[in-house]
Amino acid sequence: MRSLLTLACSLGLGYLLAACSGGTTAGGTPTGVANPEPLPVATRGSIVGQAASVAVSVGGASLTTLTPTVLAGFLESAQQGTLAVAGQPQCSVSVYKVHYNTIGGAGEATDSSAAVFVPTGGGASCSNSRPVVLYAHGTSLQKSYDMADIANNTEARLAAAVFAAQGFIVVAPNYTGYSGSSLGYHPYLDRVAQAADMIDALRAARTSFGAIGAKDSGKLMVTGYSQGGYVALATQRAMQDMGTNEFTLTAASGMSGPYAIARFGDDLFGGAPRSGATVIVPMIINAGQHASAALYATPSDVYETQYAASIADLVPGSLGSGDLVDQGKLPATALFAADSQPQTPGYTAYFGANNLIRTVYRSGYLADLAAHPCDQSATSPLACSPAHNLRKWLVRNDLRSYMPNAPTMLCGGHDDPVVPFFNATSAASYFSARGSRITLLDIDDTPSLNDPYRSAKAGFVAARTILRASSGDGAVASAYHAGLVAPFCMAATRDYFQTTLSH
Repeated sequence: MRSLLTLACSLGLGYLLAACSGGTTAGGTPTGVANPEPLPVATRGSIVGQAASVAVSVGGASLTTLTPTVLAGFLESAQQGTLAVAGQPQCSVSVYKVHYNTIGGAGEATDSSAAVFVPTGGGASCSNSRPVVLYAHGTSLQKSYDMADIANNTEARLAAAVFAAQGFIVVAPNYTGYSGSSLGYHPYLDRVAQAADMIDALRAARTSFGAIGAKDSGKLMVTGYSQGGYVALATQRAMQDMGTNEFTLTAASGMSGPYAIARFGDDLFGGAPRSGATVIVPMIINAGQHASAALYATPSDVYETQYAASIADLVPGSLGSGDLVDQGKLPATALFAADSQPQTPGYTAYFGANNLIRTVYRSGYLADLAAHPCDQSATSPLACSPAHNLRKWLVRNDLRSYMPNAPTMLCGGHDDPVVPFFNATSAASYFSARGSRITLLDIDDTPSLNDPYRSAKAGFVAARTILRASSGDGAVASAYHAGLVAPFCMAATRDYFQTTLSH
């Protein structure tokens, strides 16, 4: 159990705030966000060049394929406790990277890249054709974030261990604005742009499968964690909306995603901001501005003067969270002014000096919230017609607006301080009311004897208990979202996919 704790603590808040230091961030003007000139027209999802093999250094040797024994040693060496969550590798795994054409938030032509993990071997789980998992990653501040770098990227390594090593072909996009992309911003939680990126990555990967030895069984799953949980369900919706047979999902799983983003925004501006809010809010606003949602005329309409001049396109960049705070580009926690009202008890850390959001902007949001409240009905939560442009953008991107056709699981933890669990419960209620086959999994729940997710729940409970006993409640809260919930929801998702496939 101690190894599970080691894994949980090591993940920290890396998915949300990858706190790596170095460099300065270019870009950002005081007059707003300008979209880049369109690249020459290219077919969406077409591959740029050929899939490139990514070597992994293991014990001084550069390997393009990791056998189950080598992979097991590599995983435990990189992070003790991984195998306790993921299980022993059944397959050899090779890593590739594809570069492809896609679009940005304004519909402009751009490019991006994705990792492809290919399982091989003689076992029943590895030979012949294999199911495909399209995986969406969590939030990072670092433009260099690369899902093909399993040596240094913990989330990528977990995806390889949990899915690829158990026989799933994994396609994991880096997203536009991140590693391998020339786009100067990231369309964060823009459901249309992010789903398009995921779909184009899968198209490019499929084009490459023959050359890299990946045999697609035709069974397709989509999943992701945190931001990626949202992106996974946005992708599910986009695939359904296409109305073609290009993509047929076997199953989907959203893990700790902000699916009910309109309610999330109203809750945050209403006085209950969440951990990471001083990064999340400007990333959402920046994405909306690039998508012509007209969220401001100039950044100073929204942000206090000390931040307005450099905040556009600030994240993702080259600075970690500590550097952004130390250099005065973002406050650590003070989203709103100390005297800004209302303030929900228990959230005082998000109100203080050197705050990010102007009080007059918050007041405008709250006035619209009072005039046009959303979430008045569990079955019609978006019947609210807001007039405030940020609230319009959030409603447009809220995922309680379609009916999943494939079996879908929503996994999370009820004490999540970053992405509230109401995102999962309200989305599950909405989907279920429309007849969708939904499994709602609270990983932070005592497992029953016959619980199909007993192992994942028990692992979570053990890791949380040890962490609380050794370091206190504060450490549990800090590690909860990405360090505790993430690996165990990922394992539960794998089990869910395997069960769905067996049926």
